[in-house]
Amino acid sequence: MADGPQSSESLLFLTDEQLRKGIEAMFFAYRDFTADPDRILLTKGYGRAHHRAIHFIHRAPGTTVNNLLSILGVTKQSLNRVLRSLIEDGLVESRVGRRDKRERHLFLTEAGETLERELSDAQRARMRTAYREAGPEAVTGFRTVLEAMMDPELRRHYMAMKEGG
Repeated sequence: MADGPQSSESLLFLTDEQLRKGIEAMFFAYRDFTADPDRILLTKGYGRAHHRAIHFIHRAPGTTVNNLLSILGVTKQSLNRVLRSLIEDGLVESRVGRRDKRERHLFLTEAGETLERELSDAQRARMRTAYREAGPEAVTGFRTVLEAMMDPELRRHYMAMKEGG
């Protein structure tokens, strides 16, 4: 079967080989999508968990530790280790909640914002190039596929963030 455009009806009956090609494409794309930020993070002694925390704190300044736990789907111990290093290094600030003193609200510092911009600039450039090459219909289809792959709870988080900006 040719790899060219296919009717939507034929896509309902994908072969295992077509699915394997899609899985492999996702693996390779993810590897390259994360390669640029990984190089930047490595120079600072950070990993992808730090990047994800920085990304979502940037997206929702003042988010709580519990909200971040829910979004990232990691253990509290794992997130605390990441946050401790980001706070100690002056990239994230943790503030006590005004209404609930048990809550910790997270904000990027100026240095954190600078690092976030450096990390996301590299990924935006890669996405922008890919989107331009693929065209608007492919961009919409790609996002639809990614959203359909998400577990329902994560999709709700994502959709709420998407609507918020």
